[in-house]
Amino acid sequence: MPNGPLSGPIEAVIFDMDGLLIDSEAIYLRAMQTAARAVGRDMSLEFCHSMVGVPGHECNLMIQELYGADFDLKEFRVHVSAHVRQSMDERVPIKPGVVELLDFLAGHDLPRAVASSAQRATIENHLGKAGLLPRFTTYAGRDDVALPKPAPDVYLEAARRLGVAPQRCVAFEDSSIGLAAAHAAGMKAFIVPDILRPTPEAEAKAIAVLPDLHAALPVLKRAVGVA
Repeated sequence: MPNGPLSGPIEAVIFDMDGLLIDSEAIYLRAMQTAARAVGRDMSLEFCHSMVGVPGHECNLMIQELYGADFDLKEFRVHVSAHVRQSMDERVPIKPGVVELLDFLAGHDLPRAVASSAQRATIENHLGKAGLLPRFTTYAGRDDVALPKPAPDVYLEAARRLGVAPQRCVAFEDSSIGLAAAHAAGMKAFIVPDILRPTPEAEAKAIAVLPDLHAALPVLKRAVGVA
């Protein structure tokens, strides 16, 4: 079911987290490359990009396949976690337009949720440190659902927790995989690319490709009848 124009009632807005609300994808990529060097391996930027938007378990399988069955994935992950933790402890960077958009939605009593491939504890930690967690009505993570993105499960769960039909939700994503998940859930979805350009398939399914969340504000204002 392709997304059409942003029309009809909007009763809730659901956001991805990494690369959309917080500028974390670049941190994850640096952490991967740093961890690889720490264990005597190289990890190309191209390979890192292939994992953008992919759930952690599947990334682990990709890394294990890249380096072989003898590769100590556990040690590698310890290094990754340490680098991410250090970076996030220093500062959790918020993406442009996030605060203004959330303020607008709250001011118009539109419920807000997060639907992320991250675990719930990671959502709570990262958004908590960024000061964004209280701005959301609810959130759903990878450990709340059976199947990861691009399956629609996490978006459907977020909508269920909001008590809003998926067709009355608008979604924002930064990755083609995430856009496919929101689209499969029956939501009208925008894509705000972070590291990678969206695929032609993602562009075709999206309402629009936006440069940042600043650009989403006038679109949503028109949709709710605000000049």
